[in-house]
Amino acid sequence: MTSRERILAMLDGKPVDHLPLMPITMMFAADQIGVKYGRYAEDHRLMADGQLVTAERFGIDHVSTISDPAREAADLGAKVEFFDDQPPALDENGALLADKTTLARLKVADPLGGGRMHERVKGIALLKQKAGADKLVEGWVEGPCSEAADLRGINTLMTDFFDDPVFVRDLFEFVVQNGLSFCKAQVDAGVDIIGMGDTAASLVGPRIYHEFVWPYQKRMVDGMHALGTRVRLHICGNTRKILEGMGRLGTDLVDLDWLSPMSEGREKMGPRQTLLGNIDPVRVLRNTNAEAVTAAIAGCHRQAGPRYIVGAGCEVVRDTPPAHMYALRDYARSH
Repeated sequence: MTSRERILAMLDGKPVDHLPLMPITMMFAADQIGVKYGRYAEDHRLMADGQLVTAERFGIDHVSTISDPAREAADLGAKVEFFDDQPPALDENGALLADKTTLARLKVADPLGGGRMHERVKGIALLKQKAGADKLVEGWVEGPCSEAADLRGINTLMTDFFDDPVFVRDLFEFVVQNGLSFCKAQVDAGVDIIGMGDTAASLVGPRIYHEFVWPYQKRMVDGMHALGTRVRLHICGNTRKILEGMGRLGTDLVDLDWLSPMSEGREKMGPRQTLLGNIDPVRVLRNTNAEAVTAAIAGCHRQAGPRYIVGAGCEVVRDTPPAHMYALRDYARSH
């Protein structure tokens, strides 16, 4: 099987020759080609090179255009700080929607307008051209809670849930429209799967999640499926209290961060949900040894059962020893 065939078969619940390997690599990938991360995140050609080299070197079954959470927000006019060797970051002190009335004047960004979103779209097209016959090509989009936080400021958004729920719903409506427009451009460029990162959703309790966040995540997921792409859900942090809701979104793949036990994910989401993860990327993947990495990923596999993809709980840390990445590869290939 090709890497692409392997992942798609796993997502469909069909037999595979061995487990797929789909770790998130960003700064780790930039380091593989010796470029500063600031350049990697801003130049789709460097991103593609980093992904291709990393996938080939470590037997990874996909290539991805994930880089940072500030692409959509930047093109909407948010203040973004850029760094030489770190990911771009939102300037929360100068949040675009510090004044809530700004939302009424905000227009959906053009994903092909030459901005940061366009760079991701061009990266997808380049990866599809160079590796699409073998590797699964992954795009990325911010989920509704995270993108709302990027535009409003995360601390302010958390109080908005209580102080102005009407505004929150209006904001989520806008970010869903903007996100699906971005997804369409990625699908048109040839993407096979789009990851939806909604880290901020891990910071709310079950009531806020089910009342405010879940309905808009569901609209995003359904909208992406209607565009013809698979969907990967990635919510960093402790999601134990919202696992059941995450499973009801109907995504093709759910990442679990290391704070949420794989056994609980399987229990809450049922046997048909494909799961990925979820060893601690720092304390285990970087800081132990190859034997411990193998034992930890075997434990995740045992808890997840057969519908399982090998990966860490979150991004592979940039100074992870190569031997530890080879341990992930070797486990995937031997099971």
